[in-house]
Amino acid sequence: MIMKRITILLTVLSLCGATGLYAQTKNFELGKWTEIQNAILKELNRSYVDSLPVGRIERAGIDAMLEELDPYTIYIPEEETEDLQMMLGKTYGGIGAIIFKPEKDGPVYINEPYAGSPAVKGGLVCGDEILEIDGVSVAGLETKECSDRMKGKPGTPVRFKVRKVRGGQVEDVTIVRERIHLPDVEYAAMLDDTTGYILQTGFTEKVSNDVRAALLSLKDQGMKRLVLDLRGNGGGLLSEAVGIVSLFVPKGSVVVTARNNQGQETAYKTTFDPVDTELPVIVLVDSGTASSSEIVSGALQDYDRATIMGRRTYGKGLVQSMRPLPYNGTMKVTTAKYYTPSGRCVQAIDYSHRNEDGSVGHIPDSLTTEFKTAHGRTVRDGGGITPDIELPVKDYSRLVYSLVYGGILEQYALHFVRSHESIPAVADFHFCDADYEDFIAFAKDKTFDYRSSARTYFDQMKKELEKDGLAEAMTDRLAAVEKALDMDKEAFLRLKKDEILPFIEEEIAVRYFYQEAGIQVRLRYDDQLKKALATPLLSF
Repeated sequence: MIMKRITILLTVLSLCGATGLYAQTKNFELGKWTEIQNAILKELNRSYVDSLPVGRIERAGIDAMLEELDPYTIYIPEEETEDLQMMLGKTYGGIGAIIFKPEKDGPVYINEPYAGSPAVKGGLVCGDEILEIDGVSVAGLETKECSDRMKGKPGTPVRFKVRKVRGGQVEDVTIVRERIHLPDVEYAAMLDDTTGYILQTGFTEKVSNDVRAALLSLKDQGMKRLVLDLRGNGGGLLSEAVGIVSLFVPKGSVVVTARNNQGQETAYKTTFDPVDTELPVIVLVDSGTASSSEIVSGALQDYDRATIMGRRTYGKGLVQSMRPLPYNGTMKVTTAKYYTPSGRCVQAIDYSHRNEDGSVGHIPDSLTTEFKTAHGRTVRDGGGITPDIELPVKDYSRLVYSLVYGGILEQYALHFVRSHESIPAVADFHFCDADYEDFIAFAKDKTFDYRSSARTYFDQMKKELEKDGLAEAMTDRLAAVEKALDMDKEAFLRLKKDEILPFIEEEIAVRYFYQEAGIQVRLRYDDQLKKALATPLLSF
């Protein structure tokens, strides 16, 4: 018995010694490289041939150092606190409008004013041209410069010289900035007599309260099942994810467990009574569903509380915390991995093991582990949340992407607004054939890459054949294929009308009835949502 105690004591002392040695090694490495960095900076400051841009090279060094860890650990200096406010609360001081500046030497257009914003209160509408901001001409300014001049401390005025879209007269307009809050619950409504729908696009402060309010409102309207749409939701605050899960599961349920680099675990549980533990819930997810969105969908899946539909989620199983730094800076640093109630971590990329070129890879399915839900269903870790029911994603042609990212649709919406003082209510607003012909007439004179995917592949293949010296021998055959693939701009725009039309209707609807109108149009054409509503839910 005495020998056993001695053996245990020696083992404990050995482990303590190893732990102490590891800590000393870490501290030595940190001290070594801090000393080297300081020595390099001092030597550069003393010897470098030109004046040393200390701020610039130090910031570049910090950013490069943090990039070696993961994409989520970042440094935020004091002058970027506005960005931090947007990150945490989707708030900023400004006039509340999306602007569009197609030409550097041209005016700034009011593109999408937010409902109830200072811009709307000041009489600005879509299509109005901003010529000056506080007496400074916008000609020659970049879009960001104009945006930065419009932003500022809430309660302060900003003066504009504006050419009105209706009538063309030039007016002086003064608008008082306000604290603009972009809601995470962008839309909540009944899709039919029994189905409620909530579109949630983020997890900033107090969003769980907004979801609760929307849920109670929909129940009052007769909701018998709920669609919680988290597609494209990149996440945010872990506490808000816990708050949203709290709406659907019993008080005291573990939503997520965070584990730090020392193996310490913190379990986050629901702390208040749920709104409804029986309401059938569909959670829509896709490859853009990440972080806190995966905490919500993973917890509801693990408790067999919702049917998850869509595509596999992004796979971000890391937790970030805010740490104060000198000179009012902040560091957002990855401090833990999180685990769903069944015990799985959804992290898809292993940042701790990099390839020789510095790249990182996804964790292969062969290395993932099985876990069990509350009712014994099998779920896996290591690669996001796999939905219970896969839903196909609509593929769009290369032409649609070119029109969207090339700004052609935005430009056409402004063109449409100039010639149409009003449109019917959103439910009755549809583009007719004559309207689409007007769009074609507008777009055909714009410069954008309208080649089909097949044509771009052909062009690349032709270049490779020319490099290999094979093109000359295939001249006739290549010419025949090129002729078959060649299609003029107007013909291609007509061919893809059914794809393009919903995007035009959405762009135009928001110009007259603000952002909710665009969502209503989008839902009209949402085949994935329609498929979800027609699919029987899982029985738990």
